[in-house]
Amino acid sequence: MLNYKHSVTLDVTRCKGCTNCIKRCPTEAIRVRNGHAVITEERCIDCGECIRLCPYQAKKARYDSFEAFSDYKYKIALPAPALYGQFADLDSVDSILDALLRCGFDAVYEVSKAAELVTEHTRRYIKRKGLPKPLISSACPAIVRLIALRFPSLVDNLLPLMPPIELAARNARAEAMERNPELSDDDICVLFISPCPAKISYIKNPVGVQKSAVNGGLAINDIYFKLRSEMKNLKDPKLISETGIIGLNWAGSGGEATSLLSDKYLAADGIENCIKVLDEVENGTMHELEFVELNACIGGCVGGTLNVENPFVAKARLRSLRKYLPVSQNTIPDSEALGEDVFYDVDIEENPAAALSSDRFEAITKMREIEEIYQGLPHLDCGSCGAPSCHALAEDIVRGEASIDNCIIRLRERAEK
Repeated sequence: MLNYKHSVTLDVTRCKGCTNCIKRCPTEAIRVRNGHAVITEERCIDCGECIRLCPYQAKKARYDSFEAFSDYKYKIALPAPALYGQFADLDSVDSILDALLRCGFDAVYEVSKAAELVTEHTRRYIKRKGLPKPLISSACPAIVRLIALRFPSLVDNLLPLMPPIELAARNARAEAMERNPELSDDDICVLFISPCPAKISYIKNPVGVQKSAVNGGLAINDIYFKLRSEMKNLKDPKLISETGIIGLNWAGSGGEATSLLSDKYLAADGIENCIKVLDEVENGTMHELEFVELNACIGGCVGGTLNVENPFVAKARLRSLRKYLPVSQNTIPDSEALGEDVFYDVDIEENPAAALSSDRFEAITKMREIEEIYQGLPHLDCGSCGAPSCHALAEDIVRGEASIDNCIIRLRERAEK
């Protein structure tokens, strides 16, 4: 985590020190100190929940610009399937893909195409014997990092297949060099058009792979108006799309799980709902399930904070787009084995940021101290102390990051005495 590059940033000049963000952060990474929010970087998973909730726009997402990659000879766009739900009155996604080419890209490779391939690989992998069940989708980087931080016992349950964004980037590079033999890998720039900050962070800090094949991440809301401008002038767009219903379904919650042709699955969206599901999986109350799909954003990727459109409107538009599509346009022959090139090449490790100590005895001692302090607090979880809850304040006190005087109620009681 020392060189971790976050995509969620804080503008201290805009922050008013309210408690909206500290109460909803899923990893308790935010505190209010000296009148403004402070983000503990080691605990932040870049889910973007604070961006969604901040009434003062003090939290923002950092992303790349297209102009920053102008020196590359060959640029490939990787549009997320959520992009297709941002535009009204579309007959097909070809007009969006053609508009991307007119914006300066040399080629387009749909992430939804790679999603259909990942679905095929998952169907085969899930049939293997001896796997920890339920398997948990690793497509959402925020969920993967959440598990590594808060549910380390479930790391082995994560599906060890690389996410569609990574598979798409690798396939896109291979196709580009095959079609253009004069190009080297260094000549090619692959840019993902992202619906959320978590996937931007994945590019800078890849999970499960040594180095991502994606060079940078553009925000959907940043490129949206350029695409609209180009689409107005399109009359006969090129037939580019190679995606079916399954690929488009990945944009919304449940799209990945329902494509596995199994009834033993669960799909949840919204970070708080996902935490409840992970709690039950960790407690062993969901042992009958084979697969769990979790999306940090409400509605799935269409609910990402870098989108333009309301997520429910976007899902309705995607339903209209897939009406005349085949189920899938990307399959793997039955004779083809599950290649090792689709698996993670780096193990996912737990994030020790939430640990009280590396020494077990010391950690247990601190847990007792936390409980003793917590029993003496009012249990109101008002947030006035700058921590999300009374228990979090007790932990901060034991860590030496706060004092009992941070509790306004206890301080007032002592003043009255």
